[in-house]
Amino acid sequence: MINNYFTYLSQKYASKWLVLAIDLAIVLVTFCASYFIRFNFTLHFDIQQFLFQLPFILVVAASSFLIIGSFKSVIRHTGFTDVVNLFKAVSLMGMFTVLVVLANRELHVFPEFTIPLSILVMHALLNFVLLSSSRLLFKMIYNHLKCKYIVSKRVLIYGAGDSGIVTYNALISNVKEKFDVIGFIDDNTSKNGKFINGISILNKSKINQDFIDTHSIDEIIVTSENINKDNLISLVNLPVKITKVPPIEKWINGELNVRQIKQVQIEDLLGRAPIQIDNPNLINEFNGETIIVTGAAGSIGSELVKQLSNFDVKQLILVDQAESPLYDVQQDLIRNGKYKFTAIVADIRDGLRMDAIFQEYKPTMVFHAAAYKHVPLMEQSPYESIKINVNGTKLLADTASRYNVKKFVFVSTDKAVNPTSVMGATKRIAEMYISCLQKESKTKFITTRFGNVLGSNGSVIPLFKKQIENGGPLTLTHKDITRYFMTIPEASQLVLEAGTMGKGGEIFIFDMGESVKIYDLAKNMIKLSGLNFPEDIDIKITGLRPGEKLYEELLANGENTLATYHKKILISKTRELDYATVKSDIEALCITNRFQNNNIVMKMKQLIPEYKSNNSDYERFDKKVQIYKKVKSILTDKTDKTYGNA
Repeated sequence: MINNYFTYLSQKYASKWLVLAIDLAIVLVTFCASYFIRFNFTLHFDIQQFLFQLPFILVVAASSFLIIGSFKSVIRHTGFTDVVNLFKAVSLMGMFTVLVVLANRELHVFPEFTIPLSILVMHALLNFVLLSSSRLLFKMIYNHLKCKYIVSKRVLIYGAGDSGIVTYNALISNVKEKFDVIGFIDDNTSKNGKFINGISILNKSKINQDFIDTHSIDEIIVTSENINKDNLISLVNLPVKITKVPPIEKWINGELNVRQIKQVQIEDLLGRAPIQIDNPNLINEFNGETIIVTGAAGSIGSELVKQLSNFDVKQLILVDQAESPLYDVQQDLIRNGKYKFTAIVADIRDGLRMDAIFQEYKPTMVFHAAAYKHVPLMEQSPYESIKINVNGTKLLADTASRYNVKKFVFVSTDKAVNPTSVMGATKRIAEMYISCLQKESKTKFITTRFGNVLGSNGSVIPLFKKQIENGGPLTLTHKDITRYFMTIPEASQLVLEAGTMGKGGEIFIFDMGESVKIYDLAKNMIKLSGLNFPEDIDIKITGLRPGEKLYEELLANGENTLATYHKKILISKTRELDYATVKSDIEALCITNRFQNNNIVMKMKQLIPEYKSNNSDYERFDKKVQIYKKVKSILTDKTDKTYGNA
């Protein structure tokens, strides 16, 4: 209310005409001062001539101010541009006065009208100084009264570069909320001890809990895009709110709005810079293509659709069995002015339905993101996991091959590497099947393999957010469990890049930085929510779930990598397969898939030598599979020897 009162007063009583009147009064005062200075602070000059000159100076000054418009600026927001306008007005006034005086000396129109040039020079200088000072003085008084009578938020700005200065200007210009900037923080030690607009630049080592408490800091605003992860985490651990300025390209019309400053997200603590893919070939790759995206309503699928819709595709075919989420994706595309798409509710397990879709739309590319992915649920339902992840992929890949689709990009997971769960094993079998199909098909089959996706349905981040909203505790399966993380846009960019780069048969992986300890992630999420661990919200260890790994891997045993054009993207060199036998065994698995979990899991373990169950009832089959393999090996050796002797 007090803020509104000050704004009302400033708008009512500091109108542009009042500003013009004050400016003219200052011009007259400075003209008198110039005479006094010129005549050694005495009245030893022609008073009558002086009074004759005053109206002329007043008219010239008013004309200059009206032409330049310097009096129209909002005084309480005076900035560099306003000072420049004052300089223009004073210069125009000075030049015109000098021209009139010189012309009058030559023409003798008004013999009694003469002003010493030294007075005009002093007058111009005094005008500029006093006019600028009056505006700055008013601004200082206004801000002082606001600080004194209005509750303000005391903040520190991390980053004393251009972005930090822009943020400072945005904060002090904000009329809806008052900010009191206490200081800047900068990693560059050469800046420490210097000042920006009278505000000191501090070393980050000085920013600790005592400093926060002593200066009653409410918020630290991070403006540096390249802030070190450890520095950001150290800020998050302080008892103060941490917010972040968005990248410059996201500013509104090139200007930062205070409302764009958001709380630091858990993605900011990943420990690596987001992977950027800038491949101009992407534009040519997807132009004019008819592209099917399965799982189009899921986290990865919907982002793929969003990114593909920005290309000049002929048509996007969105396939998903989840009706409501697919409707949401459809409405998002329409809202963003995208109409080259068709949304189809369909199940990839329905071979006849898939065949009809391919026959009608004749797609040239397929991005296959549909899958069951929840490890504990699939551990209890191997039948369903095989039906979707293996048989669904097989039906879709066979259909794509039959219709001579140019490229088929399969979205896999790092859980397929040395799998310890049914879900991971089914994704690995799907990888193996399309590798086999590559040998006999004109379609280029490409696999992308990546880790956990931040914010995806069923991931740990949304779970922790819900648990925090409900007052905790946060549930964690193991204190030492680690995971690789990536953002949804990163995952989708990798899939699109694979569609461009892939020549057929590759498994694309990428350098995801260091794995993240989920226990630390949980603590950081509690802190980012403005709460304390364990006082406000505790973390409860529940034990590893069936099929769950303590840590994930990106490469299986016997796999190596090849470099690509992008240093963060690699191609996995998988072990050689007996393609004919493996393809036949996978087809048999899909045909004989029944509700008998034990038999199904045994067949999966026979197909994948590296599949070792973890914390699961199926661990008991691992020894049986080893015995089976030894017996099979012995029988094979005997058979070979028998035929050899014969």
